[in-house]
Amino acid sequence: MPSGFSRIRAAILAFSLVFLTANGARNALAAPAGESPQKVLIDSDPGTDDALAILLAVYSPELDVKGISIVAGNVTADMGYDDALRVLSLVNRCDIPVAKGAEHPLLQRLVTGTYWNGANGLGGAETPPSKCQGDHRFGPDLIIDLVHKYPNELTIIPIGPLTNIALAVRKDPSIVPLVKGVVLMGGSISGGNVNGAAEYNIYQDPEAAAIVFNAGWPITMVGLDVTEKAAILPTDANKLDEKAGPVSHFAATVARYQIGVGEASGGGAVHDALAVGAVIDPTLLQTKFLRVDVETAGEFARGETVANRFGTVEKNVPAGDHWDTVGLTKIQPNVHVGVGVDGRRFIDMLVTRLSNK
Repeated sequence: MPSGFSRIRAAILAFSLVFLTANGARNALAAPAGESPQKVLIDSDPGTDDALAILLAVYSPELDVKGISIVAGNVTADMGYDDALRVLSLVNRCDIPVAKGAEHPLLQRLVTGTYWNGANGLGGAETPPSKCQGDHRFGPDLIIDLVHKYPNELTIIPIGPLTNIALAVRKDPSIVPLVKGVVLMGGSISGGNVNGAAEYNIYQDPEAAAIVFNAGWPITMVGLDVTEKAAILPTDANKLDEKAGPVSHFAATVARYQIGVGEASGGGAVHDALAVGAVIDPTLLQTKFLRVDVETAGEFARGETVANRFGTVEKNVPAGDHWDTVGLTKIQPNVHVGVGVDGRRFIDMLVTRLSNK
């Protein structure tokens, strides 16, 4: 066989290997076909978009919801606990333990959000009284117990203030290396929704967020930078109401409330559901690995998630009556920050999975 042909065949083989390797790397975070569902724990403050997030999780075969811990945030811990039990009862999933956790932030007064979630926390969507019974454990204890029960298998999805997660880490730091990953809804590197700087979940308990961001586990931050680019539209709510059962009708009512509030271009943001979507299908997001710190002081910036774009800080030394910059010090990134999203694909997934239920 001519040597020229051999060279061509080798080149084709090399190209094929590069192509396959590149595609493999791109999809490395996606679960292979036939793989067991990912075990997840949701920490939530239901909450309208929290309710949609829980519905998406239980109707996604890629996930196995092992527990839900409730934190005060959008609503009080008592109301959030009741709302979570109502949602699980609606979908006949009373097997999922629901544990009430922190009733207030670590160091500040709770600020609830009737404006954003309606008087009942669910955007006015009604559900029958719950048939489910709650778990007797304190929310952070449920987190600790499940991490130890499923070491290196459990992904934590916090979609409210991070108080419960911080309390769990403080009580039992040994859970940190045993957690598969943390995919949280919160933060922003491009401005806030409470004020010019801070996103609500981080603003509600900045001290807790600082503990969680610096714990040392893998974190993906699904913040306003991406959630506000994934709008649910009136046509999506109408699709949910086509041939709707009680679950789809509930989801459509919540979606319309979110659309009425706004927060996304042309529609409503369903912030917390996107964090669940990112666990189901990590290819929905584009991320950057950055150093992110939480501002815990300041008149205007308390609760801001401050990202270092360059991975360095100036190195300054004393020079007489002033300081002199003599170089740069590298800093280690700690958070995979969502900076891009396939918003339409996510909303289509959400609507499809909750339709005709």
